[in-house]
Amino acid sequence: MARFEEVKERNLKLLETYVPVVDRVHGEHHPEFHEVRRLFEEIGAKLSQTDTEKPDLAGEFARLRDITDGYSVPDDVCESYAAVYHMLAELDEAYHA
Repeated sequence: MARFEEVKERNLKLLETYVPVVDRVHGEHHPEFHEVRRLFEEIGAKLSQTDTEKPDLAGEFARLRDITDGYSVPDDVCESYAAVYHMLAELDEAYHA
């Protein structure tokens, strides 16, 4: 199995659980997370439409890197917020490997 597939299998379900919660809890003080959630949902939709090939996610990952300042975790957030950024960064890295 390719590295991207491994990372996707390991992180996707957790991200599906964490992203909406983090958005609800931190979105007011970190409005950029609303965009993180939207982009994650786009990535999830593209991944669900294909089983074998890797969909074109380069634009979504580029935008995520931009709005998260390279997945830099803000100082005033919880561990779940940090976990989301770490999992997204790992998925991004594996996608481009």
